[in-house]
Amino acid sequence: MRKWGPLAAICLGTFMLLLDVTIVTVALPAMAADLGTTLSDLEWVVDAYALALASLLLGVGSRADRIGRRKVYLAGLIVFTGASVVCAVAPDAGVLVGARAVQGLGAAGMFGTTIALLGTHYGGRDRGVAFAVWGATNSVAAATGPMAGGLLTQYLDWRWIFFVNLPVCLAAVVLTLRSVREAEGRGRQRADVLGTVTFTVASGALTFGLIRAHSEGWTTPFTLGLFATAAVALALFVVAETRHEHPVLDLSLFRGPSFTGIMVSALFLQGAAFAYLLYESLWMQSVLGYEPVEAGLYLLPMCASAFAVSALAGRFGPWPPRATIGGGLALIALGSGMQATLDAGSSGGDLVAGLVVSGLGVGLVTPSLSAAALATVPPERAGMVGGAVNTFRQLGFALGIAVFGLIFQSRIERVLRADGGVADPHGAAVALSGGQARSIVAGRPEGERAELAGLVREAFASGLNAVLVVAAALGAVASVLVLAMVRVPAGDSERRRPEADTHAHGPEAPADAAL
Repeated sequence: MRKWGPLAAICLGTFMLLLDVTIVTVALPAMAADLGTTLSDLEWVVDAYALALASLLLGVGSRADRIGRRKVYLAGLIVFTGASVVCAVAPDAGVLVGARAVQGLGAAGMFGTTIALLGTHYGGRDRGVAFAVWGATNSVAAATGPMAGGLLTQYLDWRWIFFVNLPVCLAAVVLTLRSVREAEGRGRQRADVLGTVTFTVASGALTFGLIRAHSEGWTTPFTLGLFATAAVALALFVVAETRHEHPVLDLSLFRGPSFTGIMVSALFLQGAAFAYLLYESLWMQSVLGYEPVEAGLYLLPMCASAFAVSALAGRFGPWPPRATIGGGLALIALGSGMQATLDAGSSGGDLVAGLVVSGLGVGLVTPSLSAAALATVPPERAGMVGGAVNTFRQLGFALGIAVFGLIFQSRIERVLRADGGVADPHGAAVALSGGQARSIVAGRPEGERAELAGLVREAFASGLNAVLVVAAALGAVASVLVLAMVRVPAGDSERRRPEADTHAHGPEAPADAAL
């Protein structure tokens, strides 16, 4: 327990924060019925969390390097637990979205310190085992979210997807207090407040603009204003990072092709592998009429294959990151493409083979990504790089949800408009993509219901196919970039671990020496 207690504490927190990224996907139709939401509301239930997590990770990682990683991890656990309670009792969509954003703040405190904390406690072969277990936890948490959400929603209530966080988080707090040691930070360094704020504004405005574009249009003043705000904030972020003595993200790291390739793969990973699950869940429940557990069961094979590959990779590795990350992304692309064959007669079973293949890719990429990123930078950049990898992953998920929502609704509207049997194709597309398919069909005269139900199935299948083709393209592009750019030898992250590691907790050792 003394040896592996820190790993257990870190994996418990990681499991819950990543579970909450995808656990809501199967519960969204129940939330829509209970709270009366639109597609934009549903997207924000997912994106408010992922975006807050992504936006704040950079600043949290660097801040933890200064004040102590254990302190920040514990604070994140406490905030995450409190916000989970508010989510569980939320009376409307606005409160739920706001509480999800606060959950993301707590999750950032946890996720932004996990990689550095693992490096603090483990070295040599133990480090490989620790990262393999942590990577498997990542894969299983993200992939089991839909199944867990289905079970809790169907047999209890959708609010229990948040209540379930409480006992696990409390156990993680106790374990952290008992087993995780602190690496004192460099408190005299000036925080990069401008960098954190401008990155948060840029990513938030871009995501909000994409979500508004498919409901309000691309050329409305508000949508254009959001995109302009994102562009200005991004420019200010670049200026701030080049001038600050201790930036939240050292842009000079992108001069190295290996680091750039790994960051691109982190950005594309979540979007290509997980962002489309929201729309598959909507299709299975609102169009095919599946119960939440049944929908979750169809998504479960991704979990099994991801976990199996992560475990085997840790047992028989290390493997060259170029091969595991590039090959894994190629499998994710293949799996997404295999699912993009749906039609009006398709069922959830038509997704299974593609989800298994995608899960194999997730299991290869996830444990390799973080260790490879650490191997591309000096040890003193460990906290920053740990935050950057996870930032790019969650930002990819948030942007993926927004972009896929735009594609999904646009394709549904195109099919409805081409058919000519729907008076308001845009309004119908908004309602259908918001999970209201069965109520729309039920509202038509009995003689028209069968024809409309067939049209709805065709439109949803077409929308999903378009989303899955784009996901496959993202995975394929990322795979090619990784194979062309990344040059990190197998096991290099362990060889880069400095001698100072064993003294990282002495009074004279800086926090970053732990890696």
